[in-house]
Amino acid sequence: MTATPASTLVVDDAAQRRRVDRLELAAIAAGGALGALARVALSRTFTATPGHWPWVTFAINILGAFLLGYIVTRLQERLPLSTLRRPLLGTGFCGAFTTFSTIQIELLQMIDHERYSLALGYVLANVSCGYLAIFLASALVRRVRVIR
Repeated sequence: MTATPASTLVVDDAAQRRRVDRLELAAIAAGGALGALARVALSRTFTATPGHWPWVTFAINILGAFLLGYIVTRLQERLPLSTLRRPLLGTGFCGAFTTFSTIQIELLQMIDHERYSLALGYVLANVSCGYLAIFLASALVRRVRVIR
């Protein structure tokens, strides 16, 4: 019986990590493309007036937070482990679907229109409702019975 040199194990391990990383990046890219397309479609269908409450972005972010809470909890606690579902759906789709950068632009527009209380309310509503959506989605997953 011959021993395998340690350097061979390191090279094989590094090669395997690169392969998995490429698959993971592809899953994130695919999910991100779908999430971005969904967000753009909703944003173009329902437009917001600058300086006013951007309902579309708000709804997208709360829905995205709910989906992220549901997906992550479901994948960790209910479904068999998978290396690609979480990057595809969580990081990719939900990451591109939700719109943190758009919130920043809309906040600047509110401030430019001197709607300071609206801007503050918008930030607080996004954060608090986002956390509530994640909490509710996680609770929903945990209370659903597993059908076998």
